[in-house]
Amino acid sequence: MRLVFAGTPDPAVPSLRRLIESQRHEVVAVVTRPDAVAGRGRKVVRSPIGRLADEYEIPVFTPHKPGEPEFVAALTELAPDCCPVVAYGALLPSAVLDIPVHGWVNLHFSLLPAWRGAAPVQAAVLAGDEITGASTFRIEAGLDTGPVYGVVTERIGTTDTAGALLARLSESGAALLESTLDGIEDGTIQAVPQSSEGVSYAPKIESDEGHIRWDQPALAINRRIRAVTPVPGAWTEVAGKRLKVGPVELVEEQLPVRTIEVRKSGVYVGTTTTAVRLDQVQPQGKRMMAALDWARGARLEPGTVVE
Repeated sequence: MRLVFAGTPDPAVPSLRRLIESQRHEVVAVVTRPDAVAGRGRKVVRSPIGRLADEYEIPVFTPHKPGEPEFVAALTELAPDCCPVVAYGALLPSAVLDIPVHGWVNLHFSLLPAWRGAAPVQAAVLAGDEITGASTFRIEAGLDTGPVYGVVTERIGTTDTAGALLARLSESGAALLESTLDGIEDGTIQAVPQSSEGVSYAPKIESDEGHIRWDQPALAINRRIRAVTPVPGAWTEVAGKRLKVGPVELVEEQLPVRTIEVRKSGVYVGTTTTAVRLDQVQPQGKRMMAALDWARGARLEPGTVVE
């Protein structure tokens, strides 16, 4: 089939690469979000999907809004059979949804109807789900409500961060997306309406949601930190300065809530249940480092608390 692929961030790259290298399909163009300012140097950079398309000399469209008349006209002229989508990052109006013969097929990183929305992987980790996965579905007007073609499942490990889990799902999901498109072309697959039960939503996670609330149980703190790692990142404040915190280890002892205790074996913080041991931390303006190295350099006073 003639494909126009829409996607933007790194998790979409395995899918685009797999379709480009497919023997059955032809990616005739790519749609991605406009180049944006990023990094400490504040340079304007191409999206990961845009860069991959450039490598293969595939035409790239970067409309600010996919409903722009110029883009609609260009897509109509391309006459794609189907438009696969992975984390594109913009709502698609009916003016473009109706162009491809087989519609727009989205790869979503959850087992729909669970965790519809922008941050399904983070939501699954935060909720303590044991199983998640990826789904392919045909896009319609609602938010991730379209009929489902297929799914793959993935177990969530007790130490999985959202980043690690998403990396695995982006690979298994790429295979699912390709097989879905194969089935659509062959006429051997049909989309099934989503169940009205088990619907949940996963809105975008903002930076403030990475603020660790130490007056919660250790298990909830552990899940929150893993859910926001690496983006937007977990953080706390020590002596008025922000400290980024990597995944922690649960330990079988208690400390006063929010109190830091520095030992030869590591740096511990009290919660409302058992304590946690910090692993990697990042002080403002510095790189990630071992928590014990940070604590020694910070010369924390006994009884120091985190906020």
